[in-house]
Amino acid sequence: MSEFLFGSHVISRSVVFFQSRLSYAFVNRRPILPGHVLVSPKRVVMRFADMTPDEVKDLFIATHQIVPAIERHYRGTATNIAIQDGKEAGQSVQHIHVHIIPRKQGDFENTDDVYKKLQSHDKDDSTKFRSPEDMAQEASELAELFK
Repeated sequence: MSEFLFGSHVISRSVVFFQSRLSYAFVNRRPILPGHVLVSPKRVVMRFADMTPDEVKDLFIATHQIVPAIERHYRGTATNIAIQDGKEAGQSVQHIHVHIIPRKQGDFENTDDVYKKLQSHDKDDSTKFRSPEDMAQEASELAELFK
């Protein structure tokens, strides 16, 4: 598969760094911290409860495999793992996904500010999207972690 659908967005294979049977992981076009990546089911599924048991299992096994590699690669000392399930929870793309955000001491003045930033990062027009080339380079580096 050369591309994936992420809600109504097309995700190029060049920004995908991990695939399992039912899930894939890709770099974020507007990360809130270095290493902020997304894991999503391959099938477009809007809400967590709409996933099949196999999709839930696969998504969380994929997340479990990705977290330690991302944390090591970005020299994090902790990780936020978040799902915004529905519009009122801050979900901006109508496709369930897991945010993996490696953390370091002092990356936010108040540790929990990460949630405020996560809530607004897709709506913040002051932060530009990264270039496809930047994203492809990061995905290529991350893909090496899983070979």
